[in-house]
Amino acid sequence: MTGIFQDLEMVFQGMRSWISFLPRITVSNLTEIIILTILVYYALLWIKSTKAWYLLRGIAMIMAFAVAAAIFHWDTILWILGRTGGIAVTALVIIFQPELRKALEQLGSRNLISEIFSLESNQENQGFTDRTVNEIVKATFEMAKVKTGALMVIERNVSLKEIERTGIEINGLVSSQLLINIFEHNTPLHDGAVVIRGNRVTAATCYLPLSDNMTISKDLGTRHRAAVGISEVTDSLTVVVSEETGRVSVVENGRLRRISTAEDLRRALAVAENQEESNGTLLKIWKGKRRNERKTDK
Repeated sequence: MTGIFQDLEMVFQGMRSWISFLPRITVSNLTEIIILTILVYYALLWIKSTKAWYLLRGIAMIMAFAVAAAIFHWDTILWILGRTGGIAVTALVIIFQPELRKALEQLGSRNLISEIFSLESNQENQGFTDRTVNEIVKATFEMAKVKTGALMVIERNVSLKEIERTGIEINGLVSSQLLINIFEHNTPLHDGAVVIRGNRVTAATCYLPLSDNMTISKDLGTRHRAAVGISEVTDSLTVVVSEETGRVSVVENGRLRRISTAEDLRRALAVAENQEESNGTLLKIWKGKRRNERKTDK
């Protein structure tokens, strides 16, 4: 037993000597850590809401390839990467100039302090709920009966704000009546897609990128090709109602699936249920969790 205690004492002495070499963390250091954490958080939110998110994934793959080249001594590849690095950075600034300008404009027009510490709460902006699922299912099959074409894009993790900017802001609570009125023939908002985030229809008449997939059936029109196109560049789930046949389809990850019954559509939409809004602030996320905890306690 004495030997064990001596060994433990030596271990603790070694830990104390190692800790003594570490620099002391001051109040100034803690302030810098908090500021940098907030900046990194908002930078990641901006990256995720633009095409830069896919660029970041591509850069990560290139970095992994560069590490492999260094490990296996692929000198020629390392030489090429070293010579093209500076050019690549300049090219990225040019390619993403519109996104960078938009981010700076938003930074200048937004009070970050009041946004971070905002005490406002909006119950209606919480995640996808059973009520929202039921309203979408009801509207979908009512429109299918009368062959009213519809295109509803449901946001998940990847932000659709770039798509929203191509349309008209709605910001209304999801209801079957609202969706049916939007897609009614000969109305100003019926052309294009609606974007649904959480429990709200955020925008209508939005333009979606068309898919270049040549395997898509020629019987499917522009509406279905647009649904496949947005699913290829985001993780959204899109509900399509054909204007010609009244058929209902769900598109996800570039794949189109026919839906026969309301229950099938309800199961398909269940994957988006209860997802939190990905672009909220840290405090709003914390408040949302607290609200959910209170609901559970009740």
